[in-house]
Amino acid sequence: MAMAKDVRYRRVYEEASPEDGARALVDRIWPRGLRKDDAHLDAWLRDVAPSTELRRWYAHDPDRYPEFRRRYLAELSDPDHEQALRELDELARHGRVTLLTATRDADHSQAAVLADLLSGAGRASA
Repeated sequence: MAMAKDVRYRRVYEEASPEDGARALVDRIWPRGLRKDDAHLDAWLRDVAPSTELRRWYAHDPDRYPEFRRRYLAELSDPDHEQALRELDELARHGRVTLLTATRDADHSQAAVLADLLSGAGRASA
């Protein structure tokens, strides 16, 4: 059995920490008001983010999160997301990874779904 990966998530606007490990932005759109130099990113994986259609449908409504999670996990298995997900998994194989999102409610975001998936808890209920 593979060892569990250390994958965390938080808002990209929070100050970078040496404890973050590799830092990967998992939003499709660059965070408003953030300079690229201030983000301290190791990777920006736009293609692992939810589709624009799914993101608009979800509208960060916590009541829709279980359905968003289900639909997003389904999207991650399609070829458009596959390569970016592999890149993220590869980062996680080499040590701690912190997934970053501009979303105000990080616990109900794609970063939370990805952290569960990559750390091996992806099948757990939301």
